[in-house]
Amino acid sequence: MSDAAIQGIKTVLHPVADMAAARKLYAALLGTEPQTDSEYYVGFDVAGQHIGLVPAGAQGVTSQVAYWHVSDLDAKLAEVTAAGATVSSPAKEVGGGRRVATVTDLDGNVLGLLQDS
Repeated sequence: MSDAAIQGIKTVLHPVADMAAARKLYAALLGTEPQTDSEYYVGFDVAGQHIGLVPAGAQGVTSQVAYWHVSDLDAKLAEVTAAGATVSSPAKEVGGGRRVATVTDLDGNVLGLLQDS
């Protein structure tokens, strides 16, 4: 096992067909306006969690993806692939010092990995 400490699931992305309608619904659900609001990403920060809305199919997201926050993305990616996961989306910078990757487990579930620097 690596020392790429797991910090828990703190980010969940939801693919949506209608960003404007979803923005309104999630704002009502979460009781707050989004902190990030664009045509390609709407993000809410609530109770230590980040809930993101992305256009369905964009960035390869076709179902909800929970992102496990880790201290060392490359080490954790190597560890889970050695254990049988398949890389769905390799590690990439998405802005603000944040790097993400996704893997698929042995049953086809997509798992997100996220590292903030």
